[in-house]
Amino acid sequence: MTARRTQAERSDATMGKLVDAARNLFGRNGYAATSIDAIAAAAGLTKGAAYHHFTDKAALFRAAFIAEQQWMANELEQVAVAAPDSWTALLNGTRTFLELSLETRFRRIVVLDAPSVLGWETVRAIESDHTLRVLTAGLALATAEGRLTDGDLHIRRHLIFGALCEGGMLLARTPDPATALPQVVAEARRLLEALKQE
Repeated sequence: MTARRTQAERSDATMGKLVDAARNLFGRNGYAATSIDAIAAAAGLTKGAAYHHFTDKAALFRAAFIAEQQWMANELEQVAVAAPDSWTALLNGTRTFLELSLETRFRRIVVLDAPSVLGWETVRAIESDHTLRVLTAGLALATAEGRLTDGDLHIRRHLIFGALCEGGMLLARTPDPATALPQVVAEARRLLEALKQE
């Protein structure tokens, strides 16, 4: 006999349905064209259930953004584990980030909508717990063999991550992103190689 789910488990399941539906709809239609009503319907829930768990559409978008960041960080960590050394992990992670920036849902939520919906400070704070955390770990291992101070590492991770995000935006707005991807990856690699030479 299966044990009955607790209220917390039911609440988590409801929130999970809402976030999954939000990711799909925000990712396909964008923030402005997606309503709480549509998200609730896609999740098989009422609008009241959505407002019970999220104060407004922006709060639900924030949860969808966090889920996208968790997804990207997980992908990058898998790439790092599979690499033969820390430098290759950093290079492969850079390419993976740019490739995955072409994924429709991630591109729409993270690259295009999040800065205007959440604001730069909120976006960067969330990224610091996810994709920026992975980049920081990769940089610490792959560059300067531990010679970077915490201040150097903090500045470099933001500059490199900013370049990668800008590369993602460039790809998102290019008519043929698949063709532009190799050039953007090559330029990102040149930036990283310059760090290695210091």
